[in-house]
Amino acid sequence: MKLLMIEDNKSVSEMMQMFFQKEGWDVTFAYDGIEAMDKFNEDPDSWDMITLDLNLPKKDGMEVAKEIRVKSQTVPIIMLTARDSDSDQVLGFEMGADDYVTKPFSPITLVARIKALQRRAHTETEEESEDEKAKNVFDVQTDHFKLNSSTREVYLDDKRISDLTPKEFELLKTLAQKPRQVFSREQLLETVWNYEYYGDERTVDAHVKKLRQKIEKVGTQVIQTVWGVGYKFDDSEVGKKK
Repeated sequence: MKLLMIEDNKSVSEMMQMFFQKEGWDVTFAYDGIEAMDKFNEDPDSWDMITLDLNLPKKDGMEVAKEIRVKSQTVPIIMLTARDSDSDQVLGFEMGADDYVTKPFSPITLVARIKALQRRAHTETEEESEDEKAKNVFDVQTDHFKLNSSTREVYLDDKRISDLTPKEFELLKTLAQKPRQVFSREQLLETVWNYEYYGDERTVDAHVKKLRQKIEKVGTQVIQTVWGVGYKFDDSEVGKKK
């Protein structure tokens, strides 16, 4: 795996380098936002994983995340941040991050998060290869909604829902595969992120918020909140006059 770690604290980078080397990963370090973008832009399609500190000199981590997403919608990004407010985390997800780890963190925890995102990315790639012959087949389809896992195309009443990040796509697919079934936040964390968040449910809420914004650009909202429980997919109101 080729990993870009963007971290201005060289002590943290040196500590993580030992753990990365133990895993056999090819790691490049950048210590400010401008250096990070220079290294990323050398070959944007070559990176398998990015860890991104939000508090960077020269260019803020939020801006770096936004610029990376312009070049690549698929490379997984894990935010590393000393900030622990809901607004910072939600903003980070809106800029395109897939996960976050709050400082101070255990190196073992970060490695585990990286492996979890890597497994998910590999699974998606394998599924796409297996479905190569079925590119024109929508494997999730309801009265008003259809989703193709191979082409990663999603339509609501034949209008395409565009610019979904990998996690937004998986979240929508998980819900749409079982219309009207209520998923708790814990279930979504386990299914979509492939590991436990130890009770931190803000990740799901932040992704649902951004996903809803993209759905509403093309039509009626199909992600419904079930108060006190979680979320469900329901397109029964699509197309009905108010």
